[in-house]
Amino acid sequence: MKVQVEELSPIEKKLSIEVDSARVAEELTRAYTAIGRQVRLPGFRQGKVPRRILEQKFREQVEDDVIQRVVQSAYVEAITQHKMEPVSQPQVTNSGLKPGTPFTFEARVEVKPKVEAKDYKEVPLKKTETAVDDAQVTEQLEKLRQSYSRVEPVTDRDVARAGDLATVDYEATIDGQPFEGGKEEGFNAEIGAGELVEGKIAALEGVKVGDTKELDYAYPPDFHLEQAKGKTAHFKLTLKGLKQRIVPELNDELAKEVGTQGVDDLRAKVRSNLEATQKSKAQADDREALIKTLIERNPFEVPKAMVERAIDSMLEGALRQMQRSGLDVRNLGLDFMRLRDEMRERAVQEVKGTLLFEAIAEKEGIQATDADIEKKIEELATESGQPVANIRKYFTRPDDRMGLSLRLREEKTIEFLKAQAKYS
Repeated sequence: MKVQVEELSPIEKKLSIEVDSARVAEELTRAYTAIGRQVRLPGFRQGKVPRRILEQKFREQVEDDVIQRVVQSAYVEAITQHKMEPVSQPQVTNSGLKPGTPFTFEARVEVKPKVEAKDYKEVPLKKTETAVDDAQVTEQLEKLRQSYSRVEPVTDRDVARAGDLATVDYEATIDGQPFEGGKEEGFNAEIGAGELVEGKIAALEGVKVGDTKELDYAYPPDFHLEQAKGKTAHFKLTLKGLKQRIVPELNDELAKEVGTQGVDDLRAKVRSNLEATQKSKAQADDREALIKTLIERNPFEVPKAMVERAIDSMLEGALRQMQRSGLDVRNLGLDFMRLRDEMRERAVQEVKGTLLFEAIAEKEGIQATDADIEKKIEELATESGQPVANIRKYFTRPDDRMGLSLRLREEKTIEFLKAQAKYS
């Protein structure tokens, strides 16, 4: 077999491959022998059909199958022989089989770029404060209280107050004329500052249940109803009922409902979670800053196939997050092509960053040891509250263990770069 490699760009190569005619002939013989054992033709015993008859009836099918097998095996041999790292399926062209002559084909393929990282020490980084103060803990506890609030009818008064939840019937006109969406019964609104289209109506404060309030409202220019977009409407609102949010006290009862032992335990857990969140954000910010500077100092191209796979991964992660939040993505009407386009720039940066971290790790001899992997498994077990043995099961397959190893190597590489960085 003869192989000629042409570099079309640093990320794309063309292989011109010639396969010996004898090898092709062997494949053809094997193919016709196999099909001869299977077919039944009138006048011939099964397995005794002459090859010339088989060629007359099955030539196109057999030659297509042989070309596919020869291309696949020869291509794998070629990339192995030339130590290439393809990142996409090859685009293959061939001129078909010709009796007694070598079979030739061309394969264009994207390859992993060879990145030689330079100037990666003393990257400028900003010091990030990850400590959590009491005010942040108090703010988070207040959000928690609000999330456990319940809604009950107002029974001790009939005049609306700020913060109440109102049930309203309304009719609206634009230039004295009714319009689509300008009338509704049982509309739910909160009495407070904000936009009417977002369910906020400050003007209802002080209004008595059963009374009517009139007001003018200017719809935003980007409102979804064309007839109302950017127009001012006159509203007549009738207050039909009032409800109020009952926010629980911060006490041991609430703490136990949340799943902690008491207020002190809840406060400690809130602080711990905030610290973990801020630490995680600081790490993500540092990683992004490192990638940005490294890319500026080390420009190179990346294959489209690697970018598309990165987009796939980002999109899958986003969809999983939506599902965990209780959203049914099938009902969201998502424009996946638009989402992919929006993610592309970020995906290019991510691919380049990963390749640069990999190149730096190789240059500096940074590796993830078995001890590093075991330590990470123990950390994951602690974070998830599961036994170490259960977490270890997730990494018994070589591919899964290798994925964890690469992730840890990148983390160690980032720590190496941060230790060499210039902080301001």
